[in-house]
Amino acid sequence: MKHQVALGSVVHTPAQPTLGLRRARGALFGVFGINGFLFAIWVVHIPTIERRTDITHATLGSLLLLLAAGAILGMQASGPLSDRFGSNRLVTISGALMACALLGPALSTSPAALGAALFVLGALNGSLDVSMNSQAVAVERFYGRPILSAFHALFSVGGVIGALVGAATLTAEVPIVVSMGSAAVVGLLGIGVCRLFLLDPSADPGPGSGPVSDAGPLSSGARGRLSPRVLALGGLAFALLLSEGVANDWSTLQVAEHLQTGDGAAALAFGFFAAMMTVGRFCADRVSERFGPVAVVRYGNVIAAAGMSMVLFSNWLPLTLAGWAAFGLGLSGSIPQIFTSAGNLSAGASGTNMSRVVGMGYVGFLAGPAVIGWISHFATLTTAMAVPLVLTLAAAAGAGIVRPSRTQC
Repeated sequence: MKHQVALGSVVHTPAQPTLGLRRARGALFGVFGINGFLFAIWVVHIPTIERRTDITHATLGSLLLLLAAGAILGMQASGPLSDRFGSNRLVTISGALMACALLGPALSTSPAALGAALFVLGALNGSLDVSMNSQAVAVERFYGRPILSAFHALFSVGGVIGALVGAATLTAEVPIVVSMGSAAVVGLLGIGVCRLFLLDPSADPGPGSGPVSDAGPLSSGARGRLSPRVLALGGLAFALLLSEGVANDWSTLQVAEHLQTGDGAAALAFGFFAAMMTVGRFCADRVSERFGPVAVVRYGNVIAAAGMSMVLFSNWLPLTLAGWAAFGLGLSGSIPQIFTSAGNLSAGASGTNMSRVVGMGYVGFLAGPAVIGWISHFATLTTAMAVPLVLTLAAAAGAGIVRPSRTQC
């Protein structure tokens, strides 16, 4: 008997992937890596751009809100566009334009110009984020087994490469227009190659790989309706990306403040967290295939909560670093399971549902550091880490929302 596996709410029979599917998967690995690379190039040049435009930290913080606003707008616009024209086309357009938009901040010499450039960069990055995840869900649906986490791991790898390249060009004092312009050219060429192999979601990629729709009772059948399940998935994404944002922005400071360490030792906290996030993303697909998406979210967040408990109560640096590592490992696999579930809720509104869930998650990612900063005015930074602890416990309790609508054998 052939076993049928449910990904999100789509049931299909696993089969040997066709050459076209394998090429689509490889091309999408490239897209995720390019996205991480381009965004990292922008991030490492932020201090240089700040000096170039002669703005204060406070002004930069305000301008970064325009980046966030553009991202949210791009995410919401890209969902319906992806459904209408195909995620493969939107990936190509958004990726190419984002690469070009990287030159905007590099060429900006005034706060107004930088604000406009960041809004455009944010909108295109948000559009690429949703469309490439929609494409990933389509490839995964035809592939016959979980593969989404590995794409997110490639984003992390691309980010590391971008950070190293950016650091090297800054050390060599390469002019910012040259370094960011070169990165833009690399991005354009990479997207141009990848587009040749991306999957057209409306096409059958080969025999034995077709999906069978099963939207389920809680699916979003209409593109304009925000279903309870979309809201629940969005809430889960909000909680977990808020927790990830806290780790990105506050892990180093938490160690420095709580344990009175030097900057070098404190920086290890984020290093351990990011490294285990990447390792976990490479492993999560196999775990999901073996035990199911609910197990990845539930037990992953139990591990994350245990790690954050260590951070809260430890007064020993190695144990605290182990806590941040466990927190990263536990969080690593959950978001891909949520995106898979959202992308499979309805065949006709995959991109729209994805954009809503990704958008709600992104709001959490932005809100997390601000929430912790506000709490730290009234309590210690370590005490404020109770917020991600509670959220990961809540996510573990609510993990059933990612359960496929139907599983058959």
